[in-house]
Amino acid sequence: MLVGRDRCEDSAVRDGVSTRPWIVDDDLWALIEPLLPPWPERSPGPRPVPDRLCLQGILFVLHNDIAWQLLPLELGFGSGQTCWRRLDRWQKAGVFDQLHRVLLAELNAAGKLDWSRACVDGSHVRAKKGVPTPARRRSTGARPAASTT
Repeated sequence: MLVGRDRCEDSAVRDGVSTRPWIVDDDLWALIEPLLPPWPERSPGPRPVPDRLCLQGILFVLHNDIAWQLLPLELGFGSGQTCWRRLDRWQKAGVFDQLHRVLLAELNAAGKLDWSRACVDGSHVRAKKGVPTPARRRSTGARPAASTT
């Protein structure tokens, strides 16, 4: 299961669906953590918020459809700005593309994907480059009349 039981609260899970889907369980974290880029050793500023908490903050913002600035500090995920910067850093490092592939492979291996209903979205298929464009042809439509003035 990808989103599962929170260690702190057993009542957070009902019928296999978390009431707090932004909580990342240990199994999912074991898949995600190796994909994350290492944090620079000599990073200026305060000690960074742990990656797992930042990911949970990102998921909280996305799940609740709130602005980054409205992420409550009391939740312990860091500020909205911190979570947004981490999201940006991970996106540029290709973490989410890699995670998508890993999760697809896990689900496929578990027999949880129905490939008979798969389709290809044109926004995800690279267009061939270098294909010649057709030569320009003369228009067969009417031409505007010549000016008489």
